[in-house]
Amino acid sequence: MQIDTTDRTLDFSSSESVRMVAETVSNFAKKEILPFVNEWDEQQWFPFELFQKMGELGLMGMLVPEEYGGSGLGYYEYVAAIVELTKVDPSVGLSMAAHNSLCTNHILTFGTEEQKRKYIPRLASGEWAGAWGLTEPNTGSDAGNMKTTAVKDGEFWVINGAKNFITNGKSGQVATVIVRTGEVGDSHGMTAFIIEKGTPGFSSGKKENKMGMRASETAELIFNDCRVHETQVLGKIGDGFVQSLKILDGGRISIAALSLGIALGAYEAALQYSKERHQFNQPISSFQAISFKLADMATEIEASRLLIDRASFLKNEGKPVNRESAMAKLYASEVAVRVANEAVQIFGGYGFIKDFPVEKYYRDVKLCTIGEGTSEIQKLVIARSILK
Repeated sequence: MQIDTTDRTLDFSSSESVRMVAETVSNFAKKEILPFVNEWDEQQWFPFELFQKMGELGLMGMLVPEEYGGSGLGYYEYVAAIVELTKVDPSVGLSMAAHNSLCTNHILTFGTEEQKRKYIPRLASGEWAGAWGLTEPNTGSDAGNMKTTAVKDGEFWVINGAKNFITNGKSGQVATVIVRTGEVGDSHGMTAFIIEKGTPGFSSGKKENKMGMRASETAELIFNDCRVHETQVLGKIGDGFVQSLKILDGGRISIAALSLGIALGAYEAALQYSKERHQFNQPISSFQAISFKLADMATEIEASRLLIDRASFLKNEGKPVNRESAMAKLYASEVAVRVANEAVQIFGGYGFIKDFPVEKYYRDVKLCTIGEGTSEIQKLVIARSILK
């Protein structure tokens, strides 16, 4: 495969805007999130009030133009914000990313002007949290066989079925969902709808009891003869699945950024600990076994950052990013798992204790290789791109 880099010059995310966002979000996270990380994790508490504060800071509409109440920023700034939030608590980074890149971005990208004016300002301000539903109990990557259906009845669509593994699924005031309106397996047989909380027949179901990301809410969305007016259709009838693929291209940059944040958090904790922990009358960082682990971690983290920068550049330029976002998500998520594992190893027995931060990174990180397309699916996307 030849990679054309002639029109893909990177600025390595070094602008003043990116630095300001990173510093602001870092300070916010240390003040508003760090004191509560363990409490929220233990109680599986979704801190909705925090997201309202994040809205005031401009973090809930980062990619939204200012005319709709957003921050009007690009993917470099967006990635920086996710990284700084995630270094403190990956759960917060996950919920913020799903709100921005999935629900809000879907409406922004494919909604009518009326839909944008109605929903985007409330989402961008943090007044509302947004959810996005594609996955079902029996159809994860196999979205073409989804069972949730919408049937036309006059001016309304009647929706029946369920979605699961939905981030912000209980607290979200609005959800963008993709359901089947045509034949099973038809890529143009699915349609996206905007559905508000409180719509008759629409409810939240079971909240999942998860290994990690426990302060990020993951729940079912249930539809029982849910009547949705035709004005709530997002884009064209039958375009829902095609839309979702485009939305996931940006979403994968989000998960790559989430992975980078976890990797950096785990690496920095391990680096600091290796300098402070003494064995045989010297810091353990002086032992080659430890220093080589740190060298590998630092190198792979930097490679992850460059892949994310490249995907972000293309996204900002409005260029195709399918392959690049899949590469960034695949590599960064697998690196984050390795880094978190090695961080626990460097901490030794203390890495297994909840009083030390790497235990939580270790639990949280695995989701990054699963959510928004498993590592195997990313390889499939990449392979199809280079072989076509």
